[in-house]
Amino acid sequence: MKKAIIILSLSVCCGSAGAQQKTWNDDAAPLHRAEKALTDVMVHDVFSPNLASRVYAYANMAAYEILAMQATGYRSLHGQVKSFPSMPAASGKIVPSLSAVYAFLLVGKKLVFSEPVLEDSIRQVLTWYRGRKISPAVHAASLVYGKLVADSMIAWLGTDHYKETRRMRRYNILKQEGKWIPTPPGYMAAIEPYWNKIRPFTLDSANQFQPALPTSFSKEKTSSFYREANVVYEAGVKMTPEQRNIANFWDCNPFFLNTQGHLNFAGKKISPSGHWISIVGIACRKSRKTMVEAAATYTLTSIALFDGFITCWDEKYRSNLIRPETYINAHIDETWRPLLQTPPFPEYTSGHSVISTAAAVVLTNILGPDFSFDDNSEVDYGLPVVRFNSFWAAANQAAISRLYGGIHYMPAIENGQWQGKKIGELVLSRIQLKTRP
Repeated sequence: MKKAIIILSLSVCCGSAGAQQKTWNDDAAPLHRAEKALTDVMVHDVFSPNLASRVYAYANMAAYEILAMQATGYRSLHGQVKSFPSMPAASGKIVPSLSAVYAFLLVGKKLVFSEPVLEDSIRQVLTWYRGRKISPAVHAASLVYGKLVADSMIAWLGTDHYKETRRMRRYNILKQEGKWIPTPPGYMAAIEPYWNKIRPFTLDSANQFQPALPTSFSKEKTSSFYREANVVYEAGVKMTPEQRNIANFWDCNPFFLNTQGHLNFAGKKISPSGHWISIVGIACRKSRKTMVEAAATYTLTSIALFDGFITCWDEKYRSNLIRPETYINAHIDETWRPLLQTPPFPEYTSGHSVISTAAAVVLTNILGPDFSFDDNSEVDYGLPVVRFNSFWAAANQAAISRLYGGIHYMPAIENGQWQGKKIGELVLSRIQLKTRP
């Protein structure tokens, strides 16, 4: 009998009505609302972590560029981000925040699949601005300008080689010992094997921060590789309730497949990119960032996420390392299963370790080393609020969660953090959004 596949979308509501109303009272609230709307659509459309990072980056750059050109003390991305075009200037009076949010949503709409869903959010934003006593002429001019910048951004993003990667040949699994093969329960095909072809924003090349080679594969019980696999195995067998909670909190699997008999139940969740963009919003609201300050924070973070995935995926498909689940089942314990579902791509390095560290570098630079926050990013998916005393604490927990979840060896985590730190530092060295006093 063929298995029926049932797709169960988890709730992606924005919280209680009171909480939603509160978010509209601060200067940057329309941008935060737009970010959440875009995240919800990508959850609905099941965007991979890589794809999500691309959408956030381009949408946020469009919004930031409009605000920077209208604000004092902020620099354009032109001349800082590789090949970033010079955006058109506004020809008359506009409301910059309206133009920026509109451009953000138009770019996002172009890049998602469920355009009508995001169209609802666009209508809500426009309705809110109409109640702000803006003259019809200025309101219309703001939308025209927002679309003008969005169109320029869409034309530019169309040259980042993404379309070319869609036409590349299907990825062939390397039938060699120690190399990655698809894992249960879905045995899904490799995700984004050509992501290193995508044009980066700050990297000189996809392999600029190539990490140390992974430990040499071996089946011998005295080998280093066997010991590393056994660490993953023991972590799963001896897992504490706290470690289980950490692994589940940072799971961030956009498409989790549950198998029960002849039925496959698929749940949708936020991606690693979406989790860190949510953290940006939490931090900006707590620190009362203005619209342009929040846009700058979202933009720098999303650039770090984007370039982080490029360098990580470049290594993944070069080393093409076998996943712990496959190795442990073959050489240690055939009944062992990881807590988290193994993602459909090679093991080395850990994507969450890379991008979480890169984001932490950027956010620590902007908000400080001791910035505490309550992370409610996973509440929509039935998980609790978790308090962190710093962005580094969050990034370190995200990284080690991959060991607890049973999907990465320690070298992938540690060397992934090394890559992420390099990415974050590069972004900060090459992009200065605020002018120096």
